[in-house]
Amino acid sequence: MSSRKKKTIYVIGHRNPDTDSICSAIALANLKNRISKKKDENGQEKWPEHVIYKAVRAGHLNQETRYVLKHFGVSVPTYMRDARTQISDINYSVTESIRDNISLRQAWKIMRAVSKSTLAITEEDGRLKGVITTSDIAKSYMAVFDNCILAKARTPFENIIDTLNGTLVAGNGDGCVEQGKVVISTANTEIIRQHIGEGDVVILGNRYEAQLCALEQKASVIIVCDGAPVSRTIRKIAGGTGCAVVSTEYDAYTAARLINQSLPVRHFMTKDNLITFKENNYIDDIRGIMMKERIRDFPIVTEDNHYTGMISRRNLIDMDKKQMILVDHNEADQAIAGIDEVEVMEIIDHHKLGTIETIKPVIVRNQPVGCTATIVYQMYVENNVEISATMAGLLCSAIISDTLLFRSPTCTALDKMVACKLAEIAGIDPEAHAKAMFDAGSDLKSKSNEEIFYQDFKKFKAGDKSFGVGQITSMNMEELKALAEKMKPFLEVVRKKEDADMIFFLLTNILEENSYVIYAGRDAGEMIAQGFNREPENGGVLLEGVVSRKKQFVPVMMGMMMA
Repeated sequence: MSSRKKKTIYVIGHRNPDTDSICSAIALANLKNRISKKKDENGQEKWPEHVIYKAVRAGHLNQETRYVLKHFGVSVPTYMRDARTQISDINYSVTESIRDNISLRQAWKIMRAVSKSTLAITEEDGRLKGVITTSDIAKSYMAVFDNCILAKARTPFENIIDTLNGTLVAGNGDGCVEQGKVVISTANTEIIRQHIGEGDVVILGNRYEAQLCALEQKASVIIVCDGAPVSRTIRKIAGGTGCAVVSTEYDAYTAARLINQSLPVRHFMTKDNLITFKENNYIDDIRGIMMKERIRDFPIVTEDNHYTGMISRRNLIDMDKKQMILVDHNEADQAIAGIDEVEVMEIIDHHKLGTIETIKPVIVRNQPVGCTATIVYQMYVENNVEISATMAGLLCSAIISDTLLFRSPTCTALDKMVACKLAEIAGIDPEAHAKAMFDAGSDLKSKSNEEIFYQDFKKFKAGDKSFGVGQITSMNMEELKALAEKMKPFLEVVRKKEDADMIFFLLTNILEENSYVIYAGRDAGEMIAQGFNREPENGGVLLEGVVSRKKQFVPVMMGMMMA
């Protein structure tokens, strides 16, 4: 039995991921795994045995990010809908399953060896068939069976041999008891002949006549007690008839008392109305069931019913929570659902400090640069880890995206220098790659309003007010004008869905370096008018020189709402 599972630390961006959020998470997970690699005796790197870092995403990817991942041949990170603790996060018991033909005695010995009161019974392919518990075994001892129980349960000969610590001295030990009863033969041969029938299991002593009589009556198993010798003649006859002759050191009383322990567990296992859980079940959802049921252990199965382990109420005490490294955000409203139940290990970000709360001190790296990817690059350099062409391509793409190819006021000299170094490693031309990225991101013809709006959306709080800001970039002015009219009515739908006071949507023209802003919510237009000294018309306003949500738009809105 093993209860220690490989620990996964998830690296995750915000709920509406952009290219920086996804690419930085992938590159940071790669870096963490590289750092935590060990070297074997030959000096070769090997993956850590119990910890692995995995990049995941908290939302759906936009077209620009999909283009980048496809261009560099990188798989889309797994989608994680909720960060609450799941069965897969905790150290449940990985107890080996048993087959349904093993004896009650063997099951009991296994339970004692692994200190478990429940064993899973599986098919050959690992699918769950039933469970056997100490309670089931106890009931089997207390039940009153007739002397045909071994046949009713189709007890394997090998179970009888094992249970009696016996030795097969003649015949075939691969069969099972298919008919007949258990007979203890102590009388003379005339009486024995009257009581033994075909297929019976006969317990007897060292009397040659009794042994021969049992063979003549076509017994299926003869158990010779007290370690008595079995003659060559008896063994020869048994070999011809197929009767299994078993020698045991136990006396007849002990053998008779123990033989019911050879019954196969399938005869007593629970197989109907099993309560099982899946690894992706949330602990919050199963806790009530576990507390209500008078069951000690619950099987865990895969989606196609393959057994993987057992969970008990004890596993819920001091259970592990998901461990996460947050990238490109530190606001609770932007984080994955259930973030309050996560153990945050690190925060790597380039935004203002927000509302994420942690249980204990964590590593926070927050730098005033234009892109989280720039910080991740620095971490590679600081740890003396070589950046592959693929990781360089992802990080370079993130910087190009977040800085609008160095046009955004958030872009620093460090961002530009890092992007150029990464482009050289990746073997790409920044200008050409940026055009391909932005063209892919602005291909909106087949997208719904919701898909367009949530390509890059973040929610903020200012005092007692909440507001959300979405942004889309394009190099096509006509496309942005048409999109603005299409999206205006949709913003009120978003406002109600997000339960926000105001919603803003920036349609940013990369080439002309401006943003047309549309909005929804009472006072939203007035906030823009006062904050930017631009009077909106027809539900929108053009803000010249405004291309950065983080540095140019959100701070102004925060200041207005806090005033």
